Amino acid sequence: MDCKGNHNVVFPFERKRRCGILLHISSLPGPFGIGQLGEKAYEFIDFLQSAGQSVWQFLPLGPTKSGLDHSPYMASSAFAGNPLFICPLKLKEMGLIEQSDLEKRPAFSEYLVDFQRVEPYLWNLLERAYQNFTTAGQYEDLEAFCRENRSWLDDYALFMALKEKFNQRPWNKWPTPIARRQKDSLEEARNALSGRVEFHKFAQWIFSLQWSELKRRAEKAGVRLFGDIPIYVAPDSADVWANQECFELDPETLVPTVVAGVPPDYFSKTGQRWGNPIYKWKVNGRPNEPLYQWWHMRLSRMASLLHILRIDHFRGFQAYWQVPASEPTAIKGKWVRGPGRYFFERMRNAVNGLEIVAEDLGTITRPVIRLREELGLAGMKVLIFAFGSDEKNLYLPHNFEHTNFYVYSGTHDNNTVVGWYLDPSVPEFAKERVRRYANSDGSRVHWDFLRLAYSSVARTAILPMQDALGFGSDCRMNTPSTSKGNWRWRLAERFITGELAGALYSEAKFYARVQGIEDSQKD
Repeated sequence: MDCKGNHNVVFPFERKRRCGILLHISSLPGPFGIGQLGEKAYEFIDFLQSAGQSVWQFLPLGPTKSGLDHSPYMASSAFAGNPLFICPLKLKEMGLIEQSDLEKRPAFSEYLVDFQRVEPYLWNLLERAYQNFTTAGQYEDLEAFCRENRSWLDDYALFMALKEKFNQRPWNKWPTPIARRQKDSLEEARNALSGRVEFHKFAQWIFSLQWSELKRRAEKAGVRLFGDIPIYVAPDSADVWANQECFELDPETLVPTVVAGVPPDYFSKTGQRWGNPIYKWKVNGRPNEPLYQWWHMRLSRMASLLHILRIDHFRGFQAYWQVPASEPTAIKGKWVRGPGRYFFERMRNAVNGLEIVAEDLGTITRPVIRLREELGLAGMKVLIFAFGSDEKNLYLPHNFEHTNFYVYSGTHDNNTVVGWYLDPSVPEFAKERVRRYANSDGSRVHWDFLRLAYSSVARTAILPMQDALGFGSDCRMNTPSTSKGNWRWRLAERFITGELAGALYSEAKFYARVQGIEDSQKD
Protein backbone atom coordinates (compact mmCIF):
# COMPACT_ATOMS: atom_id res chain seq x y z
CA MET A 1 0.00 0.00 0.00
CA ASP A 2 1.33 3.47 -0.80
CA CYS A 3 1.16 6.64 1.22
CA LYS A 4 -2.48 7.29 0.28
CA GLY A 5 -3.72 3.74 0.59
CA ASN A 6 -3.65 3.20 -3.18
CA HIS A 7 -2.43 -0.24 -4.25
CA ASN A 8 -2.04 0.81 -7.89
CA VAL A 9 1.34 2.53 -7.67
CA VAL A 10 3.88 2.21 -10.48
CA PHE A 11 7.07 1.91 -8.40
CA PRO A 12 7.78 0.23 -5.06
CA PHE A 13 9.37 2.18 -2.22
CA GLU A 14 11.37 1.35 0.90
CA ARG A 15 9.30 0.90 4.06
CA LYS A 16 12.04 0.66 6.69
CA ARG A 17 13.15 3.71 8.65
CA ARG A 18 16.74 4.52 7.79
CA CYS A 19 19.27 7.33 7.52
CA GLY A 20 22.23 8.30 5.38
CA ILE A 21 24.87 10.83 4.42
CA LEU A 22 25.15 13.06 1.34
CA LEU A 23 28.76 13.29 0.14
CA HIS A 24 29.74 13.52 -3.51
CA ILE A 25 32.48 11.20 -4.79
CA SER A 26 34.70 14.20 -5.55
CA SER A 27 34.55 15.24 -1.89
CA LEU A 28 36.10 12.06 -0.53
CA PRO A 29 39.59 12.34 0.98
CA GLY A 30 42.60 10.89 -0.83
CA PRO A 31 46.07 11.70 -2.14
CA PHE A 32 45.22 12.69 -5.72
CA GLY A 33 43.36 15.98 -5.30
CA ILE A 34 39.84 14.64 -5.75
CA GLY A 35 37.74 11.83 -4.28
CA GLN A 36 38.01 8.54 -6.14
CA LEU A 37 36.74 4.96 -6.30
CA GLY A 38 39.47 3.33 -4.23
CA GLU A 39 40.37 2.55 -0.63
CA LYS A 40 39.15 5.90 0.73
CA ALA A 41 35.72 5.20 -0.73
CA TYR A 42 35.73 1.74 0.87
CA GLU A 43 36.75 3.27 4.19
CA PHE A 44 33.88 5.73 3.93
CA ILE A 45 31.48 2.82 3.44
CA ASP A 46 32.92 1.26 6.61
CA PHE A 47 32.37 4.56 8.39
CA LEU A 48 28.75 4.68 7.24
CA GLN A 49 28.15 1.15 8.46
CA SER A 50 29.65 1.87 11.88
CA ALA A 51 27.59 5.08 12.07
CA GLY A 52 24.30 3.27 11.46
CA GLN A 53 23.93 4.90 8.04
CA SER A 54 22.44 2.65 5.35
CA VAL A 55 22.32 5.21 2.49
CA TRP A 56 25.19 7.00 0.74
CA GLN A 57 23.90 9.80 -1.50
CA PHE A 58 26.04 11.61 -4.07
CA LEU A 59 25.60 13.86 -7.11
CA PRO A 60 25.51 12.84 -10.81
CA LEU A 61 28.47 10.68 -11.85
CA GLY A 62 29.00 11.90 -15.42
CA PRO A 63 32.15 13.37 -17.01
CA THR A 64 32.47 17.07 -16.14
CA LYS A 65 33.96 19.91 -18.18
CA SER A 66 36.25 22.78 -17.21
CA GLY A 67 34.25 25.19 -19.39
CA LEU A 68 31.21 24.58 -17.19
CA ASP A 69 33.13 24.73 -13.88
CA HIS A 70 32.95 20.92 -13.59
CA SER A 71 29.25 21.00 -12.70
CA PRO A 72 28.02 17.40 -12.35
CA TYR A 73 24.66 18.62 -13.64
CA MET A 74 26.10 19.58 -17.06
CA ALA A 75 27.99 16.41 -17.95
CA SER A 76 29.28 15.34 -21.36
CA SER A 77 27.16 12.19 -21.13
CA ALA A 78 24.14 10.94 -19.22
CA PHE A 79 25.60 7.41 -19.33
CA ALA A 80 29.37 7.66 -18.85
CA GLY A 81 31.26 7.88 -15.57
CA ASN A 82 33.68 10.66 -14.65
CA PRO A 83 37.24 9.47 -15.44
CA LEU A 84 38.56 11.81 -12.73
CA PHE A 85 37.04 9.41 -10.19
CA ILE A 86 39.29 6.54 -11.35
CA CYS A 87 41.75 5.65 -8.58
CA PRO A 88 45.40 5.55 -9.74
CA LEU A 89 46.35 3.17 -6.93
CA LYS A 90 44.01 0.58 -8.38
CA LEU A 91 45.55 1.14 -11.82
CA LYS A 92 48.86 0.27 -10.19
CA GLU A 93 47.30 -2.89 -8.71
CA MET A 94 46.31 -3.88 -12.25
CA GLY A 95 49.90 -3.40 -13.41
CA LEU A 96 48.93 -0.54 -15.73
CA ILE A 97 51.15 2.11 -14.12
CA GLU A 98 54.26 2.03 -11.94
CA GLN A 99 54.93 3.45 -8.50
CA SER A 100 57.26 5.96 -10.14
CA ASP A 101 54.28 7.32 -12.10
CA LEU A 102 52.61 8.27 -8.81
CA GLU A 103 55.53 9.90 -7.04
CA LYS A 104 55.77 13.19 -8.92
CA ARG A 105 52.36 14.63 -8.27
CA PRO A 106 51.39 18.21 -7.45
CA ALA A 107 50.80 19.33 -3.87
CA PHE A 108 47.03 18.89 -3.76
CA SER A 109 44.78 20.51 -1.16
CA GLU A 110 42.89 18.20 1.19
CA TYR A 111 40.10 20.78 1.52
CA LEU A 112 39.31 21.79 -2.08
CA VAL A 113 39.49 20.26 -5.55
CA ASP A 114 41.88 22.30 -7.69
CA PHE A 115 40.63 21.13 -11.07
CA GLN A 116 43.34 23.02 -12.95
CA ARG A 117 45.92 20.76 -11.31
CA VAL A 118 43.87 17.61 -10.86
CA GLU A 119 42.59 17.27 -14.42
CA PRO A 120 45.88 17.25 -16.39
CA TYR A 121 47.61 15.07 -13.79
CA LEU A 122 44.94 12.37 -13.75
CA TRP A 123 44.38 12.36 -17.51
CA ASN A 124 48.12 11.87 -17.97
CA LEU A 125 48.05 8.84 -15.66
CA LEU A 126 45.12 7.39 -17.62
CA GLU A 127 47.01 7.92 -20.88
CA ARG A 128 50.00 6.00 -19.47
CA ALA A 129 47.72 3.24 -18.23
CA TYR A 130 46.16 2.93 -21.68
CA GLN A 131 49.54 2.81 -23.42
CA ASN A 132 50.66 0.00 -21.11
CA PHE A 133 47.37 -1.78 -21.61
CA THR A 134 47.70 -1.72 -25.40
CA THR A 135 51.25 -3.03 -25.13
CA ALA A 136 50.11 -5.96 -23.01
CA GLY A 137 47.45 -6.83 -25.59
CA GLN A 138 44.85 -8.29 -23.19
CA TYR A 139 41.68 -7.00 -24.84
CA GLU A 140 39.04 -9.65 -24.05
CA ASP A 141 37.47 -8.00 -20.98
CA LEU A 142 37.49 -4.55 -22.58
CA GLU A 143 35.89 -5.91 -25.74
CA ALA A 144 33.17 -7.61 -23.72
CA PHE A 145 32.45 -4.34 -21.89
CA CYS A 146 32.26 -2.49 -25.22
CA ARG A 147 29.81 -5.01 -26.65
CA GLU A 148 27.57 -4.83 -23.58
CA ASN A 149 27.49 -1.01 -23.60
CA ARG A 150 27.67 -0.17 -27.29
CA SER A 151 24.22 1.47 -27.23
CA TRP A 152 25.79 4.54 -25.57
CA LEU A 153 29.55 3.89 -25.47
CA ASP A 154 30.26 4.08 -29.21
CA ASP A 155 28.72 7.53 -29.56
CA TYR A 156 30.23 8.81 -26.32
CA ALA A 157 33.78 7.72 -27.18
CA LEU A 158 33.57 9.18 -30.67
CA PHE A 159 32.08 12.40 -29.30
CA MET A 160 35.00 12.80 -26.87
CA ALA A 161 37.54 12.09 -29.60
CA LEU A 162 35.89 14.66 -31.87
CA LYS A 163 35.85 17.23 -29.06
CA GLU A 164 39.62 16.82 -28.84
CA LYS A 165 40.04 17.08 -32.60
CA PHE A 166 37.97 20.26 -32.83
CA ASN A 167 39.56 21.97 -29.79
CA GLN A 168 36.54 21.47 -27.52
CA ARG A 169 34.18 23.45 -29.74
CA PRO A 170 30.46 22.67 -29.29
CA TRP A 171 29.29 19.85 -31.54
CA ASN A 172 26.96 22.11 -33.54
CA LYS A 173 30.05 24.13 -34.56
CA TRP A 174 31.79 21.09 -36.04
CA PRO A 175 31.93 20.52 -39.82
CA THR A 176 28.40 20.01 -41.05
CA PRO A 177 28.72 16.34 -42.14
CA ILE A 178 29.99 15.39 -38.67
CA ALA A 179 27.56 17.62 -36.80
CA ARG A 180 24.66 16.13 -38.77
CA ARG A 181 26.02 12.60 -38.32
CA GLN A 182 26.24 11.67 -41.97
CA LYS A 183 27.04 7.96 -42.06
CA ASP A 184 30.14 8.10 -44.28
CA SER A 185 31.61 10.99 -42.31
CA LEU A 186 31.08 9.21 -39.01
CA GLU A 187 32.74 6.06 -40.29
CA GLU A 188 35.67 8.07 -41.59
CA ALA A 189 36.03 9.82 -38.24
CA ARG A 190 35.91 6.53 -36.33
CA ASN A 191 38.73 5.16 -38.47
CA ALA A 192 40.84 8.31 -38.33
CA LEU A 193 40.42 8.70 -34.58
CA SER A 194 40.33 5.02 -33.65
CA GLY A 195 43.14 5.34 -31.09
CA ARG A 196 41.41 8.15 -29.20
CA VAL A 197 38.02 6.43 -29.45
CA GLU A 198 39.51 3.30 -27.90
CA PHE A 199 41.17 5.34 -25.16
CA HIS A 200 37.83 6.81 -24.06
CA LYS A 201 36.26 3.36 -24.11
CA PHE A 202 39.15 2.10 -22.00
CA ALA A 203 38.57 4.88 -19.43
CA GLN A 204 34.90 3.92 -19.14
CA TRP A 205 35.82 0.26 -18.73
CA ILE A 206 38.17 1.10 -15.87
CA PHE A 207 35.49 3.29 -14.27
CA SER A 208 33.05 0.40 -14.55
CA LEU A 209 35.47 -2.05 -12.91
CA GLN A 210 36.12 0.28 -10.00
CA TRP A 211 32.45 1.16 -9.60
CA SER A 212 31.44 -2.50 -9.56
CA GLU A 213 33.84 -3.15 -6.71
CA LEU A 214 32.51 -0.14 -4.80
CA LYS A 215 28.94 -1.35 -5.26
CA ARG A 216 29.85 -4.86 -4.13
CA ARG A 217 31.44 -3.53 -0.94
CA ALA A 218 28.49 -1.23 -0.26
CA GLU A 219 26.03 -4.09 -0.60
CA LYS A 220 28.09 -6.27 1.74
CA ALA A 221 28.02 -3.46 4.32
CA GLY A 222 24.27 -2.90 3.96
CA VAL A 223 24.79 0.55 2.40
CA ARG A 224 22.61 1.55 -0.54
CA LEU A 225 24.11 3.78 -3.24
CA PHE A 226 21.85 6.76 -3.92
CA GLY A 227 22.55 8.63 -7.17
CA ASP A 228 21.12 11.63 -8.92
CA ILE A 229 20.20 12.53 -12.50
CA PRO A 230 19.10 15.90 -13.82
CA ILE A 231 15.94 15.70 -15.90
CA TYR A 232 17.72 17.58 -18.70
CA VAL A 233 21.10 17.05 -20.33
CA ALA A 234 23.80 19.52 -21.37
CA PRO A 235 23.38 21.03 -24.84
CA ASP A 236 27.00 20.21 -25.69
CA SER A 237 26.83 16.52 -24.84
CA ALA A 238 27.09 13.18 -26.56
CA ASP A 239 23.41 12.69 -25.77
CA VAL A 240 22.16 15.63 -27.82
CA TRP A 241 24.65 15.12 -30.67
CA ALA A 242 23.80 11.42 -31.00
CA ASN A 243 20.02 11.82 -30.53
CA GLN A 244 19.12 15.06 -32.29
CA GLU A 245 15.63 13.82 -33.12
CA CYS A 246 14.87 13.76 -29.39
CA PHE A 247 15.35 17.51 -28.80
CA GLU A 248 13.82 20.78 -29.97
CA LEU A 249 16.67 21.94 -32.24
CA ASP A 250 16.74 24.39 -35.13
CA PRO A 251 17.11 22.25 -38.29
CA GLU A 252 19.47 24.79 -39.85
CA THR A 253 21.77 25.77 -36.98
CA LEU A 254 21.31 22.70 -34.74
CA VAL A 255 21.05 24.95 -31.68
CA PRO A 256 18.06 24.66 -29.32
CA THR A 257 14.99 26.64 -30.31
CA VAL A 258 13.64 26.55 -26.74
CA VAL A 259 15.47 25.91 -23.49
CA ALA A 260 14.65 24.83 -19.95
CA GLY A 261 14.37 26.95 -16.83
CA VAL A 262 12.00 28.04 -14.10
CA PRO A 263 9.76 31.13 -13.99
CA PRO A 264 10.29 34.25 -11.86
CA ASP A 265 9.68 33.71 -8.17
CA TYR A 266 10.52 35.02 -4.72
CA PHE A 267 14.20 34.17 -5.21
CA SER A 268 14.67 35.59 -8.73
CA LYS A 269 12.70 38.34 -10.45
CA THR A 270 13.83 37.08 -13.87
CA GLY A 271 13.54 33.35 -13.16
CA GLN A 272 16.29 30.94 -14.11
CA ARG A 273 17.27 30.32 -17.72
CA TRP A 274 19.19 27.02 -17.56
CA GLY A 275 19.86 26.69 -21.28
CA ASN A 276 19.32 22.94 -21.56
CA PRO A 277 17.51 21.79 -24.70
CA ILE A 278 13.88 20.74 -24.26
CA TYR A 279 12.80 17.20 -25.10
CA LYS A 280 10.64 16.65 -28.16
CA TRP A 281 8.09 14.49 -26.36
CA LYS A 282 5.78 14.16 -29.36
CA VAL A 283 6.16 14.03 -33.13
CA ASN A 284 3.02 14.57 -35.22
CA GLY A 285 0.94 14.22 -32.07
CA ARG A 286 2.35 10.83 -31.13
CA PRO A 287 4.98 9.81 -28.55
CA ASN A 288 8.50 10.29 -29.90
CA GLU A 289 9.70 6.68 -29.82
CA PRO A 290 13.47 7.40 -30.15
CA LEU A 291 13.21 9.65 -27.07
CA TYR A 292 11.42 6.99 -25.03
CA GLN A 293 14.01 4.43 -26.10
CA TRP A 294 16.80 6.79 -25.03
CA TRP A 295 15.18 7.34 -21.62
CA HIS A 296 14.69 3.59 -21.23
CA MET A 297 18.42 3.05 -21.83
CA ARG A 298 19.27 5.88 -19.45
CA LEU A 299 17.23 4.49 -16.57
CA SER A 300 18.44 0.94 -17.26
CA ARG A 301 22.00 2.24 -16.99
CA MET A 302 21.21 3.90 -13.67
CA ALA A 303 19.62 0.68 -12.40
CA SER A 304 22.87 -1.16 -13.10
CA LEU A 305 24.90 1.36 -11.07
CA LEU A 306 22.64 2.35 -8.18
CA HIS A 307 20.10 1.20 -5.62
CA ILE A 308 18.25 4.52 -5.32
CA LEU A 309 17.88 7.34 -7.85
CA ARG A 310 16.80 10.94 -7.36
CA ILE A 311 15.28 12.56 -10.44
CA ASP A 312 16.13 16.25 -10.30
CA HIS A 313 13.32 18.66 -11.29
CA PHE A 314 10.66 15.93 -11.24
CA ARG A 315 7.96 18.54 -11.77
CA GLY A 316 9.11 18.83 -15.41
CA PHE A 317 7.40 15.53 -16.16
CA GLN A 318 4.05 17.06 -15.21
CA ALA A 319 4.68 20.52 -16.72
CA TYR A 320 7.89 22.34 -17.63
CA TRP A 321 8.87 25.96 -18.12
CA GLN A 322 9.85 26.47 -21.76
CA VAL A 323 11.83 29.59 -22.71
CA PRO A 324 12.53 30.80 -26.27
CA ALA A 325 16.28 30.35 -26.80
CA SER A 326 16.51 33.95 -28.05
CA GLU A 327 15.41 35.30 -24.66
CA PRO A 328 18.18 36.36 -22.23
CA THR A 329 16.07 35.57 -19.16
CA ALA A 330 13.29 33.15 -18.23
CA ILE A 331 10.61 35.84 -17.92
CA LYS A 332 8.96 35.18 -21.29
CA GLY A 333 8.68 31.44 -20.91
CA LYS A 334 5.50 29.40 -20.64
CA TRP A 335 4.29 26.24 -18.97
CA VAL A 336 4.02 23.23 -21.27
CA ARG A 337 2.39 19.98 -20.26
CA GLY A 338 4.82 17.09 -19.81
CA PRO A 339 4.32 13.38 -20.53
CA GLY A 340 3.08 12.65 -17.00
CA ARG A 341 2.18 9.16 -15.83
CA TYR A 342 2.43 7.77 -19.36
CA PHE A 343 6.21 8.28 -19.28
CA PHE A 344 6.65 6.38 -16.03
CA GLU A 345 4.40 3.55 -17.15
CA ARG A 346 6.69 3.17 -20.18
CA MET A 347 9.76 3.16 -17.93
CA ARG A 348 8.48 0.55 -15.45
CA ASN A 349 10.64 -2.27 -16.85
CA ALA A 350 13.73 -0.10 -17.20
CA VAL A 351 14.16 0.63 -13.51
CA ASN A 352 14.31 -3.07 -12.53
CA GLY A 353 13.72 -2.53 -8.80
CA LEU A 354 15.50 0.81 -8.64
CA GLU A 355 13.96 2.96 -5.91
CA ILE A 356 13.14 6.41 -7.29
CA VAL A 357 12.93 9.68 -5.39
CA ALA A 358 11.22 12.72 -6.89
CA GLU A 359 12.96 16.06 -6.32
CA ASP A 360 9.81 18.09 -5.73
CA LEU A 361 11.20 21.22 -4.09
CA GLY A 362 10.19 24.79 -4.83
CA THR A 363 6.77 25.91 -6.00
CA ILE A 364 4.92 22.64 -6.56
CA THR A 365 1.35 22.44 -7.78
CA ARG A 366 -1.33 19.97 -6.78
CA PRO A 367 -1.04 18.05 -10.12
CA VAL A 368 2.69 17.50 -9.47
CA ILE A 369 1.96 16.15 -5.99
CA ARG A 370 -0.81 13.96 -7.36
CA LEU A 371 1.52 12.50 -10.03
CA ARG A 372 4.20 11.68 -7.44
CA GLU A 373 1.68 10.04 -5.13
CA GLU A 374 0.06 8.03 -7.91
CA LEU A 375 3.48 6.70 -8.88
CA GLY A 376 4.39 5.84 -5.28
CA LEU A 377 7.55 7.94 -5.43
CA ALA A 378 9.09 9.44 -2.31
CA GLY A 379 9.20 13.24 -2.14
CA MET A 380 11.67 15.52 -0.40
CA LYS A 381 11.45 17.70 2.72
CA VAL A 382 14.25 20.18 3.52
CA LEU A 383 14.35 21.48 7.09
CA ILE A 384 16.37 24.58 6.28
CA PHE A 385 13.23 25.79 4.42
CA ALA A 386 10.93 25.09 7.37
CA PHE A 387 11.33 28.11 9.62
CA GLY A 388 10.91 31.16 7.41
CA SER A 389 7.12 31.38 7.64
CA ASP A 390 4.48 30.10 10.06
CA GLU A 391 3.22 26.90 11.63
CA LYS A 392 1.65 25.79 8.33
CA ASN A 393 5.02 25.50 6.55
CA LEU A 394 4.98 22.12 4.78
CA TYR A 395 8.64 21.47 5.57
CA LEU A 396 8.00 21.45 9.32
CA PRO A 397 8.02 17.84 10.57
CA HIS A 398 4.56 18.13 12.17
CA ASN A 399 3.16 18.88 8.71
CA PHE A 400 4.62 15.86 6.89
CA GLU A 401 1.56 14.37 5.22
CA HIS A 402 2.81 10.77 5.40
CA THR A 403 5.98 8.72 5.74
CA ASN A 404 7.07 8.38 2.11
CA PHE A 405 9.57 11.25 2.19
CA TYR A 406 13.30 11.81 2.28
CA VAL A 407 13.95 14.51 4.87
CA TYR A 408 17.14 16.59 4.68
CA SER A 409 18.75 19.17 6.92
CA GLY A 410 19.77 20.82 3.63
CA THR A 411 20.94 19.80 0.18
CA HIS A 412 24.04 20.42 -1.94
CA ASP A 413 22.41 23.62 -3.23
CA ASN A 414 21.90 25.13 0.25
CA ASN A 415 24.17 26.74 2.74
CA THR A 416 25.20 24.41 5.56
CA VAL A 417 22.92 24.50 8.61
CA VAL A 418 25.56 26.29 10.68
CA GLY A 419 26.28 28.68 7.81
CA TRP A 420 22.56 29.41 7.46
CA TYR A 421 22.10 29.94 11.20
CA LEU A 422 25.04 32.36 11.40
CA ASP A 423 24.08 34.25 8.24
CA PRO A 424 23.01 37.79 9.25
CA SER A 425 20.67 37.98 6.25
CA VAL A 426 18.52 35.15 7.66
CA PRO A 427 15.66 36.73 9.67
CA GLU A 428 16.08 36.44 13.43
CA PHE A 429 12.50 35.18 13.79
CA ALA A 430 13.45 32.09 11.71
CA LYS A 431 16.33 31.33 14.07
CA GLU A 432 14.08 31.83 17.08
CA ARG A 433 11.58 29.37 15.59
CA VAL A 434 14.40 26.81 15.22
CA ARG A 435 15.38 27.21 18.86
CA ARG A 436 11.80 26.92 20.06
CA TYR A 437 10.99 23.96 17.81
CA ALA A 438 14.10 22.07 18.91
CA ASN A 439 13.90 23.24 22.54
CA SER A 440 17.50 24.34 22.15
CA ASP A 441 19.78 27.33 22.64
CA GLY A 442 21.18 26.88 19.11
CA SER A 443 24.73 26.18 20.24
CA ARG A 444 24.73 22.89 18.30
CA VAL A 445 22.15 23.80 15.71
CA HIS A 446 23.38 21.19 13.21
CA TRP A 447 22.64 18.46 15.78
CA ASP A 448 19.22 20.01 16.42
CA PHE A 449 18.47 19.60 12.71
CA LEU A 450 19.75 16.03 12.80
CA ARG A 451 17.35 15.14 15.62
CA LEU A 452 14.44 16.88 13.91
CA ALA A 453 15.14 14.84 10.76
CA TYR A 454 15.71 11.55 12.57
CA SER A 455 12.66 11.94 14.82
CA SER A 456 10.31 12.78 11.96
CA VAL A 457 7.95 10.25 10.40
CA ALA A 458 9.85 10.43 7.08
CA ARG A 459 11.21 6.97 6.31
CA THR A 460 14.62 8.21 5.19
CA ALA A 461 16.67 11.00 6.77
CA ILE A 462 19.75 12.38 4.96
CA LEU A 463 22.36 14.83 6.19
CA PRO A 464 25.09 16.40 4.08
CA MET A 465 28.41 15.42 5.64
CA GLN A 466 29.04 19.11 6.37
CA ASP A 467 25.96 19.17 8.62
CA ALA A 468 26.94 15.99 10.42
CA LEU A 469 30.21 17.77 11.28
CA GLY A 470 28.76 21.22 12.00
CA PHE A 471 30.79 23.00 9.31
CA GLY A 472 30.11 26.57 8.21
CA SER A 473 29.31 28.31 4.95
CA ASP A 474 32.90 28.05 3.67
CA CYS A 475 32.18 24.33 3.20
CA ARG A 476 29.02 24.56 1.10
CA MET A 477 29.10 22.62 -2.17
CA ASN A 478 27.17 24.86 -4.54
CA THR A 479 25.63 28.31 -4.69
CA PRO A 480 22.86 28.32 -7.34
CA SER A 481 22.97 31.09 -9.98
CA THR A 482 26.76 31.34 -9.66
CA SER A 483 28.96 29.83 -12.36
CA LYS A 484 32.39 29.77 -10.73
CA GLY A 485 33.95 28.22 -7.65
CA ASN A 486 31.40 25.50 -6.96
CA TRP A 487 31.72 21.71 -6.59
CA ARG A 488 35.13 21.96 -4.90
CA TRP A 489 34.67 21.12 -1.22
CA ARG A 490 36.55 18.08 0.09
CA LEU A 491 36.31 16.20 3.36
CA ALA A 492 39.71 16.00 5.08
CA GLU A 493 40.36 12.50 6.36
CA ARG A 494 40.94 13.51 9.97
CA PHE A 495 37.27 14.48 10.33
CA ILE A 496 36.06 10.91 9.72
CA THR A 497 36.36 9.65 13.26
CA GLY A 498 35.12 6.83 15.43
CA GLU A 499 33.71 9.42 17.81
CA LEU A 500 31.52 10.89 15.05
CA ALA A 501 30.45 7.41 13.94
CA GLY A 502 29.47 6.54 17.49
CA ALA A 503 27.44 9.72 17.94
CA LEU A 504 25.60 9.18 14.64
CA TYR A 505 24.91 5.54 15.47
CA SER A 506 23.52 6.48 18.87
CA GLU A 507 21.03 8.92 17.33
CA ALA A 508 20.13 6.56 14.49
CA LYS A 509 19.49 3.75 16.97
CA PHE A 510 17.46 5.99 19.28
CA TYR A 511 15.17 7.00 16.42
CA ALA A 512 14.85 3.47 14.98
CA ARG A 513 16.84 4.13 11.80
CA VAL A 514 19.45 1.36 11.86
CA GLN A 515 17.44 -1.62 10.61
CA GLY A 516 19.18 -1.82 7.25
CA ILE A 517 22.64 -1.82 8.81
CA GLU A 518 21.62 -4.31 11.52
CA ASP A 519 20.14 -6.63 8.89
CA SER A 520 23.43 -6.63 6.96
CA GLN A 521 25.39 -7.41 10.13
CA LYS A 522 23.16 -10.43 10.77
CA ASP A 523 23.95 -11.69 7.28
